[in-house]
Amino acid sequence: MAHTGEDHIYLTAPLDTHRPPVTRRTEIPVLCIVVPCLNEEAALPLSHRCLSAVLNSLKTAGKVSGESYILYVDDGSTDSTWEVIASLAKSCKSDVGGLRLSANAGHQNALVAGIEAVVADTDIVVTIDADLQDDPWAIAPMVEEYMKGYDIVYGVRADRTSDSRAKRGLAHIHYKLMELLGARTVYNHGDYRLMSHRAIESLCSYEERNLYLRGIVPMLGFAQSKVYFTRAQRVAGKTKYPLGRMFNFAADGITSFSVRPVRMVFVTGVIFLLIAFAILIYVLIRYLSGHTIEGWSSLMVSVWLCSGVLLMALGVTGEYIGKIYTEVKHRPRYHLEQSVGRVADADATDRPKWQPNLQRQYP
Repeated sequence: MAHTGEDHIYLTAPLDTHRPPVTRRTEIPVLCIVVPCLNEEAALPLSHRCLSAVLNSLKTAGKVSGESYILYVDDGSTDSTWEVIASLAKSCKSDVGGLRLSANAGHQNALVAGIEAVVADTDIVVTIDADLQDDPWAIAPMVEEYMKGYDIVYGVRADRTSDSRAKRGLAHIHYKLMELLGARTVYNHGDYRLMSHRAIESLCSYEERNLYLRGIVPMLGFAQSKVYFTRAQRVAGKTKYPLGRMFNFAADGITSFSVRPVRMVFVTGVIFLLIAFAILIYVLIRYLSGHTIEGWSSLMVSVWLCSGVLLMALGVTGEYIGKIYTEVKHRPRYHLEQSVGRVADADATDRPKWQPNLQRQYP
């Protein structure tokens, strides 16, 4: 199905692996747009101008409540990002809120910090990065999909023409590898999505420290849909996901949602054991027949090959042990230092931990 918005046509489609929506919604929702920021002083003014235009357009059209707002989450920036956020919150207090984390907690934790801060007073949350590579005007068709009854709406890239050839190839390998290892992900989807209140509450019940929201959200179930958009170039500033960080993020996703790498190590060990047994039989036959094995090349190749496999196995196992080590310490995922604007009341070193509302009735 196609939706129009700000001179664009957006294609939508239900997610094949999930059930269709039960009922269409009629109540106008309160929307919060959560925007994680890390050293985005150059991009924020442009981003806010565009996001405000989108939000005001939705309010004017009666698609979202007049109480809807934007929340910027400063993830330990070292530039003047927080000063920009505070200025925006001061100039339009009812439409903008700001959270400042005490240190860099990571993109995924910054998203969760923003979501947990607004879960009590919003009906839907849209998460989007401050660089505006994800088309903010796609929020309108996302809201329309929500009104149809969908609880989770993914912003999915129609293509990857804006990426370099190397990045396109790595992304394709990543998604295919996640699929091969049994993790649920949405192809060409990042962290641009809409979630209903009950989906948010379900997400907040996950307390793991090794966050990979692209894998957690599809696990929530509910009725899910997709909105396709064309990704643009970054409006200002530098990317926060260089190649090394992308690799670490992909590794977190794989080890957080699949134990197949450990099983593959076991299978590899069994295969090498069988090969070693076959070599042993071959050596015995040669020895009994009076032939000696000349040279040491085969021996060296075998030693280096087996050593490499062992080290790889230890590395994979160690990755999982490291995840366990992080989880069992149960440290906080982030600390709030300051809040301004719409969420100023959430200032909070002593903010109570979010708890699910079991009595709430959902549309």
